[in-house]
Amino acid sequence: MGRKERWIQHYSSSQKILLVGEGDFSFSACLARAFGSATNMVATSPHSEDTLRTIHWTCEPHLEDLERRGCLVVHEVDVCDMDRHPTLMSMKFDVIIFNFPHAGHFSWLCERDNMLIVRHKKLLQAFFDSVGAMLTGGGEVHVAHRDDDPYSEWKIVELAEKAGLNLKEKVGFDKADYPGYHNKRGGEIKCNKTFPLKCCFTFKFSLPENTAQMIDNDNQTSETVVDDAKTANCSEEPVQNIEYKV
Repeated sequence: MGRKERWIQHYSSSQKILLVGEGDFSFSACLARAFGSATNMVATSPHSEDTLRTIHWTCEPHLEDLERRGCLVVHEVDVCDMDRHPTLMSMKFDVIIFNFPHAGHFSWLCERDNMLIVRHKKLLQAFFDSVGAMLTGGGEVHVAHRDDDPYSEWKIVELAEKAGLNLKEKVGFDKADYPGYHNKRGGEIKCNKTFPLKCCFTFKFSLPENTAQMIDNDNQTSETVVDDAKTANCSEEPVQNIEYKV
C-alpha cells in the first residue's frame, strides 16, 4: 500500500514542490515534517552552502532534517534564470513557492523609496519569466507577500500577467499555520532577523488555460480570490516601522 497523502494548508505530499529563495530552510522543513517525507520536494537557496551557514546559522537543524527526509537541496540558485539551472532545467513542478521575495536591504534606502521598489519589481518579473516552463499541466506559482503599503506598490499581479501567469486565488497567509517557520530578512543587513508579517497573502498564479473560472460573467474576480483585510490581519491605519534605515 502506498504512503497516505498528507496536507498542510495548500501543500500535499503528492505534489512535486520547488521552494526558492529559502532563508534558513525552516519553511521547507515545516512542510517535510508535515508530509513525513521530503522526497517530493526540491528546496533552494541563492547562497553557497558556506555562505548560508554563516549568514543563516539557524539553518543547520533544518538542513539536517531535510536531508534525513530525502529532500533535494540545491544551493546558488538564482530565481531570475532558474529555468536554465543545470539541476532544475529538466524538472517540472506542481507548485513553485517563493515566500516574501526581496531584492535586498541598503543602508541608504527604505522600503518606500522608488529605487528599491523598482529593484523588487525587477526581481519578481525575472522570477515570473523563468517559472512558466517549469510547471506541470495545472501547476501553480505561489508567492507569499505583504499587500499593504508600500509592498502593494510592487503590483505583483501585473508583473505575473506580463509573464503569462494569471491570478487564480489569493488567500491570507498566517505564519502560525506553518509550525517552526521563521521568516528571514535576507540581504546583507541583519539577514537572520525576522520581519513583521502583517497583511500577508499567498498569491496563487497559473498559466491561462488553468484560470477559466477566475473571472465570472460580470468580469468580477471569482469567489476563490480572497482579499479580506481581516483575514490577513490588515488595518486601515498606516503601516508602522517600515521606513527605517537598516
